[in-house]
Formats: sequence, C-alpha cells, structure tokens
Amino acid sequence: MADKRFVVVRLGSLGDIVHTFPAVAGLRESFPSAEIVWLTHPRWLELVACSGLASEVWPVDSRDLASVRQITGKLRARNWDASIDYQGLWKAALLPFFGGVPNRIGFSSATIREFGVPILYTAAVDCKAMHIADQNGELSLRAGANRAVGRVVLQVAETDAARVRADLNKEGFSRYVVLSPGGGWRSKCWPPERFGALCQKIRAELAIGCLINYGPGEEALVSQVQSASGEAKPLSYDGELGQLMAVLRNAQCIVGGDTGPLHLAVALGTPAVALFGPTDPARNGPYPAGEIVLRSPKAVTTYSRSDTTDPSLLDLSVETVFAAVKRRLEAAA
Repeated sequence: MADKRFVVVRLGSLGDIVHTFPAVAGLRESFPSAEIVWLTHPRWLELVACSGLASEVWPVDSRDLASVRQITGKLRARNWDASIDYQGLWKAALLPFFGGVPNRIGFSSATIREFGVPILYTAAVDCKAMHIADQNGELSLRAGANRAVGRVVLQVAETDAARVRADLNKEGFSRYVVLSPGGGWRSKCWPPERFGALCQKIRAELAIGCLINYGPGEEALVSQVQSASGEAKPLSYDGELGQLMAVLRNAQCIVGGDTGPLHLAVALGTPAVALFGPTDPARNGPYPAGEIVLRSPKAVTTYSRSDTTDPSLLDLSVETVFAAVKRRLEAAA
C-alpha cells in the first residue's frame, strides 16, 4: 500500500502550535512512513521543524496573496489523502480548499469561533475532549490515526544552547527561574509588581536568580518587573526562538500566565507554575497535565482580551505563588 500523504495546517501562534504537536505526533506514530507537510507562518518555521514531526514545512503568509497562490499551487501539484486544519479559521481552512485537497478535516462549528468555517471541510468533527490538545487529537483520529496524541520531543540546536550557556555564565546564572510576565492580552497577565516581589522572595529564600523572558513591545513591562525586584536584580532575556528554547529547557522552573513561552517550557520538560484568570486551564492549561496551575475560585472564563488585569488574577498573592514555586522545585529535585 502506498504511503499516506497528509497536509496539516496550524499557522500560529507559539502556544497553539505547541498544543498541536501531540496530535501531529499521534498522526506520525500511526503512519511512520507518511508524508506530512505542515503549513505555518514563516515566523514559526524553526519551531515546527524542531519537533521533527513534519516531512516538510511550508511557510505561508495568509495576508500575502502571492504567498497564498504559491502554496495553493504547490498543494494542487500533489495528491493528498487528507488535510487536517488544526486552526479552525478562514485563513487556514481556505488553503487546502483552494489547494484542491479532496478530503478536508476540521472542527465543527461547536468548537471554533469564526462563523461558517466548517463549510469548507468535508468532515467537521464534533469534539468531546476538553483540552485543545486532545481536541486536536480527535482530528488526527478522524484522519485515520490509531492514537489521538503521541510523544513530543523538541530539539534544541547545540549552537543555541552554547550561546545561552555563555551569556548566562557571564552573568553568574547557573540556576534560575524564568518569569514570563507578558502574554498578548493584558487581561491574562499577573501584575508586574507582583512578579518583582516574587523575584525578591525567590532570591532571598531560595538563593536562585530570576530571568525575565519578554517579547517585542514588552520592554516597559520588563522595566516594571525589574524596578519592583529591587536588589534581586533579575536578568532580562529576549533572544531568538532557538535561544529562548535553550533558556527554558535549562530553567529550574517557569512562572507565567497562559502564554506561549510557558507552554513551550512545559513541552521542553521544564517544571511550571501557571497563573490563570479569564482563560480556562481545563482547555488551555499546561499539557500534559501535572504542572501546578493556580486560579482563583472567583475566576470567570470569558477569554476577554482587555487591557487591564483580570480581577481574579489579583486574588493570587505573591505568597501563594511563591509557595507553589517552592513546591514545584522540591517535587522536581
């Protein structure tokens, strides 16, 4: 029998791609010799490639008509057993549709937020699982996989690992906790002043330094955390993706909200303390389960993308988070 040929679509973002890896791993383990082509935004080529799950990774910018035409043309040049759209947005679903893929698998309207997208699928799956990673796995099962999710092993390039080691050794950072205070929506971010106070306690009581991970446009946020950290003097780090992976892999623990770096750290095997507010950890929490998740019992799942911290996150005190960090470090020792 000829090897299977699948095209999988997950254009972004960091955390969402990480939560797609287990489902594609299930597909790969079910069909070891299959050709699996992954369509993603150019920004995430390195991330997808480091999973080793795809035979090829094709970059596509859905906002660039020339890029879309090129990809749909490449899709039409091959015969596919199926496409699997793990994203559930028009911009993703249109690619295999215009690419002439005959069997197109995706989520039903009960799962995705953009109205009407399932009309582009030949099979729209009503998911029963709660976590998005397991929902993704249900799509893999619909494509014929014999397991929903599989084992994910992300590779960190030695050049990136060496660069990070050199940078941190210069600063005297051999053991450290990563603080990830950002995260796109301000509503799901714990206040920077509390991250600073947490940094002080980790330094004073555990004798471990802190490293602040941040992305573009978050410089002011870093300054707020550093200002609140006083003499603890956390190090800030904004390296490229490969360097970020090296930083996360070697951390003693990461503390952050529902953000890409936290989910990436968990995928790399790093202990985590996750701080949740308006997003539901049952659906979007660390995967696989096992990390510490803190969420106020007063939290309401709204997925609100506002510019102010969700009130429920203010219920998580510095003392509560520090105690969780201490427990997680002791469990990992």
